[in-house]
Amino acid sequence: MKPPHLIDHAPPAQSTPLEMPAGRLPKWLRCVASVFGLTLALAGGQSAAASGSPTLRSIVLVHGAFADGSSWSPVIYRLQAMGYHVTAVQNPLTSLADDVSATEKVLRRQSGDVLLVGHSWGGAVITQAGNAANVKGLVYLSALAPDSGESVADLLQRLGAPMAGFTPDTDGLIWLDDAETFHRIMAADLPPAKARALASVQQPIAAAGFADKVRNAAWHDKPSWYLRTTRDQALPPRVQQAIAQHIGARTVSIASSHMSLLSHPDQVARLIDRAAREAAR
Repeated sequence: MKPPHLIDHAPPAQSTPLEMPAGRLPKWLRCVASVFGLTLALAGGQSAAASGSPTLRSIVLVHGAFADGSSWSPVIYRLQAMGYHVTAVQNPLTSLADDVSATEKVLRRQSGDVLLVGHSWGGAVITQAGNAANVKGLVYLSALAPDSGESVADLLQRLGAPMAGFTPDTDGLIWLDDAETFHRIMAADLPPAKARALASVQQPIAAAGFADKVRNAAWHDKPSWYLRTTRDQALPPRVQQAIAQHIGARTVSIASSHMSLLSHPDQVARLIDRAAREAAR
């Protein structure tokens, strides 16, 4: 895969605003000239960044269950360095409809075309929210992508991988707040200390949301890309492959746990960058 796009910052032009040699200028004027030159250099760098930005500039990121928007931070830094405007949705994880609504609110705030990216459960969210007119492409990271009229539970049942091992509490919420379990299932290629921190801030998901059905699957009408994680203990790689094939996604596989956005942010950012450029054509 090609390395991430880098923005070239040309050095400021070497010019002397005054014919008098700089060493003979009064000290105060040399200071002004120095500050002014620095300002021009910074302005030139910003201009280069703007001119090097891709046509599709807006990226909206949708997190999955047992996480929040901050889980995208390493990817956000990289995409911003490439010139993208990036927004991470904070899903309430209370139902598919609630998460879709939260995503649609963010989409309405974007200027121009958008690439919509979903991780894990976030894939179901972007499958519905991706019908927004300004969404030009969908990127799925180890994600669920139900068909029209299908729920996540239906999808997993169809693929021979029914949900098991998660018991909701008395409020109907499923938690993954045990650090060792979180590390093993979600983030085995991250240090244990990082997994403990992630388990401490994980967000539970309403069990009922897995039965909510997608009304209209946007991947029928929008181009899609899929990142398949081959060391995933949360969503089996064979299931990911079946999903990617079913939706006709352009697929990339990496040796990663479920939390590739944290353990392999460079590769994730490169795929998103590639998808944004291809979607903009």
